[in-house]
Amino acid sequence: MKKILFLFACLWSLASVITGANAAVILQYHHIATDTPSVTSITPTQFREQMSYLADNDFKVIPLSELVDKLRTKQPMPAKTIAITFDDGYKNIAENAHPILKEFGFPYTLFVAIEPIKKGYGEMMSWQQLVELSKEGAEIANHSWGHEHLIRRLDGESEQDWLGRIEANILKAEAAIFEATGQQHKMLAYPYGEYNQAIQSMLAKHGFAAVGQQSGAAGEYTDLTAIPRFPVAGAYANLAKLKVKMHSLPMPVLKANRTDPQLTVEESQPELQLTLALNDIRPKQVMCFVQGQGAYKPVWIDENTFSVKASKPLPAGRSRYNCTAPSKTKSGYYWFSQAWVRPKDDGTWIKE
Repeated sequence: MKKILFLFACLWSLASVITGANAAVILQYHHIATDTPSVTSITPTQFREQMSYLADNDFKVIPLSELVDKLRTKQPMPAKTIAITFDDGYKNIAENAHPILKEFGFPYTLFVAIEPIKKGYGEMMSWQQLVELSKEGAEIANHSWGHEHLIRRLDGESEQDWLGRIEANILKAEAAIFEATGQQHKMLAYPYGEYNQAIQSMLAKHGFAAVGQQSGAAGEYTDLTAIPRFPVAGAYANLAKLKVKMHSLPMPVLKANRTDPQLTVEESQPELQLTLALNDIRPKQVMCFVQGQGAYKPVWIDENTFSVKASKPLPAGRSRYNCTAPSKTKSGYYWFSQAWVRPKDDGTWIKE
């Protein structure tokens, strides 16, 4: 009997390790250019260096739609699976990123808001360029109709009217993409990375997956309407630092006390409690970071559950709690990020 139990324990441990490796990393880009804001940009030289690293180190670059399908159906993914995404549809993606991706044979997904492209705002690519990229294999996906702050209500707007407006917005954008390209992936990138539970439920009803701007790897524990991505720009464009993220693993979160990023005026220091599967994690090595406030050692409530809470009020706008832990068995860090978005003290939103 002892031998049988020992064998079972070994198999269970091996299965846990294999499951933990069933992970994917999604990269998020905006501009690939030398003359755009550094906070949302990397240069073509940096982009080529990053793509070369993926090619030289046997990463499996797959379309985001395939990654989402594997998450949805719980299919295994090979080690070092990556998906590449771009938000907004800037002209420099067509001019600078597309040729490099074509050279390496890497698929990618372009999240576009319809109105800015159709009206030719700023440095947006043309609608015809978008269609041509789709013909060359680019996945074209939803970034709302006009790149709105989806969680914000209009003056005097009821919750029901607000949600109906957002639902119509997303479906209208999806229909425009389908009409132009024949593609209908039902994947949304939240503008500004802002969402709430009501929007998530509405998207799930329509069969949408959605990606945010909170960092982390995707895996079996990932909510399909809150899929993390690693933004690559500015201070986060350095390849040495990016390598760590490319090899990251999804934090095995079994339970969270809250998942809705939208905070009320009164919620200036939200407490996050996470219950983890600790098969491959040493609890003492879990470390959290509050954006703008530095490192926080989590407080363990019980054997599997810890708490983290900002010691100072979060500012109005978007913030993050990030938690990481090294793997016992693999060369990578488990990574989890909780996004927050908070109004100003008077209940209004910051202008962007």
